Amino acid sequence: MRFYLITIFFLIFGLNFVNAQRFGYIDTDFILNKMPEYKKAQEEINRLSELWTKEIQGMAKEIEALYSALQAEQVLLTEEMRKERTESIKKKEEELKVYQNKVFGFDGLFFLKKAELIKPVQDKVWDAVDKVAKQNNLAIVFDKSGELVMIYTDPRYDYTDFVLDELGLGDPNDKIKN
Repeated sequence: MRFYLITIFFLIFGLNFVNAQRFGYIDTDFILNKMPEYKKAQEEINRLSELWTKEIQGMAKEIEALYSALQAEQVLLTEEMRKERTESIKKKEEELKVYQNKVFGFDGLFFLKKAELIKPVQDKVWDAVDKVAKQNNLAIVFDKSGELVMIYTDPRYDYTDFVLDELGLGDPNDKIKN
């Protein structure tokens, strides 16, 4: 009788162990680099970054030129003129710092533009990941390219190709499916 009770107990409660959580992982860097819209957004971000960097460097060179001119003419200037030019240079330096912070600081133009261009692409990837996770009954999906350190990964749990297929970026010649 005891054997039957234990068997019934495991049949009733043991089925929950069979239905354990499933997990998988993806490589978002790999996925994003396969997306043409991500490459286009990255190119735009790099172009803007270079433009703003050159502008800031130009302003810095202008300040250096003013400082050099002050050093060269310092003996010819009166105390009041020297003080006036020094204040002008300091004001330009402060303007440069403010502009640099406005462009590259936290919540600066660069950060906002990057978020504006990358967010739609990331949303597309997250939607595809969500769909793949639901289709494959995954409880957890890890990102291999993020901060999470994965010492070993079994390729059968890699759902990167499924996400690429969902985005329409899968390799049509790829016959191997998990």
